[in-house]
Amino acid sequence: MFDPMKGMGKASVYHAVVILFLEFFAFGLMTIPMLELLERTFKDQMFLINGLVQGIKGFLSFLSAPLLGALSDVWGRKSFLLLTVFVTCAPIPLMLVSPWWFFAMLSLSGTCSVTFSIVFAYVADITDETNRSSAYGLVSATFAASLVTSPAIGHYLGRAYGETAVVMLATAIASFDICFILLSVPESLPEQVRPKTWGAPISWDQADPFASLRKVGQDKTLLLLCLTVFLSYLPEAGQYSFVFLYLQQVIGFTKDKVVSYIAVVGISSILTQTALLGMLFQLVGNKNVILLGLTFQIGQLLFFSFGKHEWIMWAAGILAALSSINYPAMSSFVSNISSKDQQGVVQGIVTGIRGLCNGLGPALFGLIFQIFHVELNSIPMSPNGDDVPMKNNMSLSPKYTLDEKQNHYHDQACRLLTILPGPPYLFGTFTVILAMLIAWFLPKHWQNMYRQVPNKDIEQENHISLIARTQHQKKALESGKMSDAEDQSINEQHCESTI
Repeated sequence: MFDPMKGMGKASVYHAVVILFLEFFAFGLMTIPMLELLERTFKDQMFLINGLVQGIKGFLSFLSAPLLGALSDVWGRKSFLLLTVFVTCAPIPLMLVSPWWFFAMLSLSGTCSVTFSIVFAYVADITDETNRSSAYGLVSATFAASLVTSPAIGHYLGRAYGETAVVMLATAIASFDICFILLSVPESLPEQVRPKTWGAPISWDQADPFASLRKVGQDKTLLLLCLTVFLSYLPEAGQYSFVFLYLQQVIGFTKDKVVSYIAVVGISSILTQTALLGMLFQLVGNKNVILLGLTFQIGQLLFFSFGKHEWIMWAAGILAALSSINYPAMSSFVSNISSKDQQGVVQGIVTGIRGLCNGLGPALFGLIFQIFHVELNSIPMSPNGDDVPMKNNMSLSPKYTLDEKQNHYHDQACRLLTILPGPPYLFGTFTVILAMLIAWFLPKHWQNMYRQVPNKDIEQENHISLIARTQHQKKALESGKMSDAEDQSINEQHCESTI
């Protein structure tokens, strides 16, 4: 009888690629319908509620990611892939039931929204250090590919067949992903390191999420890397949450241009992470790839900060695609400095930090827009209340009307916004510069610090010496020149010297 827990074939990177693509493609279809549901349900408070939902989800992900990663190091990856995909996609059909239930479950799904960490641990189980960076690049490119196509497809399906059709399609794709994991995905963690039954005892140290977080402070290299991830992904999460509205209302992109922009940036990211990333690893090394990616990120954030024209945004998009090498490079680095039985927990730590940024990033960007009296509305309004297309302009907060032009703070805000249309992106620039300074202190050759690289010549010499010594002892025993006790003593001394 077929055992679904064994899956089909041998564990490969392509299993991880399919899992990730299907999950994020299903959620990508929901991008436009979700924004429309937010606007219909919460109206003027849509960004506040969205920030609250993403904040709760990110915080829960931050707490749960190390725990689930640590448990996957003990019980295996497949069961936790099934758990994370199921819980993450469970809120999708609830959009047709009740918006309140949908957003409540979306918030709580953060407890298991850590598919990335389990997938990266899965890939680490089946790849060596030489090929791991390319494999991580392929996984990240798959994530980008799902986001390139799905929002546009969801938008066009929604216009043609309605929101219900989009939700049903997303639910069907998520269900197929769950069936794929259950029936086709083999376990990647070696059977020798897993308990024989699910009832096997698990120590609190293995299950305690805060124990893994304390490990960050004890390991200097891991601490530097986690700080780099936090400071670089914080503006990236905020930027992604506002890019649709920012390009439309501030720069003057039409909806079709926004879709084309996302597609071009996504395709460029795929090419960067598949064709360019492996070459860069070979040429400059892991640490320098991280520094290079952060440099590209600083450039594109500066373009978003001061850019007022479409061509500047297209240039920023190319730099954003080049900066997409950041996350796979950092994940490869943290994987290489970790032992085989700790891949799940360390990837969980990194994913948890990203989850925290997914909550804090949009909230910080929204707060900075509010401080500078900028309000991004789905329908831009002119000061006299008429609907007008806005280009190279901001929709000011309602308390600043045309009759209050003499207001000192209003005038300052207007003057500043003519020079700096994207204040949050400038804040993000400074955080990435700080991340780059921290990343500079990452070790360049971590292999010498964390594990001994065996010398093949020494290993071969020791092997030949062991064979000769064994033959000599055997002859001495046969001739009676050596006792059994002496033979055992020599073997024990050899074992100690080898260790």
